[in-house]
Amino acid sequence: MTKNLDSAGHRLLSVWQKLHNKPLGKWLFKKIIARKVPYTGSIKADVRELKPGHCEVILKYRRSNTNHLNCVHALALSNLGELAGGLAMMTGLPPHIRGIVTHINTEYLKKARGQLRAVANADIPAVTEPKTVHHVRADIFDQDQDLVTQVTVQWLLSPKA
Repeated sequence: MTKNLDSAGHRLLSVWQKLHNKPLGKWLFKKIIARKVPYTGSIKADVRELKPGHCEVILKYRRSNTNHLNCVHALALSNLGELAGGLAMMTGLPPHIRGIVTHINTEYLKKARGQLRAVANADIPAVTEPKTVHHVRADIFDQDQDLVTQVTVQWLLSPKA
């Protein structure tokens, strides 16, 4: 019996590559993400670009994502950054490496209003030891291209047994 070395990140990337340039493909990809990760799906973000180590996600203005100050809620911003960073990281990891988020730090720099764009670039480390700690940062920009939030996600990476 052979081991399946396919990872969740590689499966997601494969689905993205099949769908993203098809009519309604990005919408369907969003629905797949929401089904697999319901909490992340709650903000209804749209993946615009995805390749190993890179992800760009758009969050359109929705009243359901706002707070009492009429700006995007702090946890929606953190969720958006984790989504972008997580997709960049997971699609870049080799199939024999597993990862789990152990810490999220979100720095709010400016009130986030209107449509937002999260960009994450993950440098994928060589993981040879169990419990390798690695950080991925996602920058979130508003419509004026002002940086409004930085989300840094700490990953614990290990070779699969």
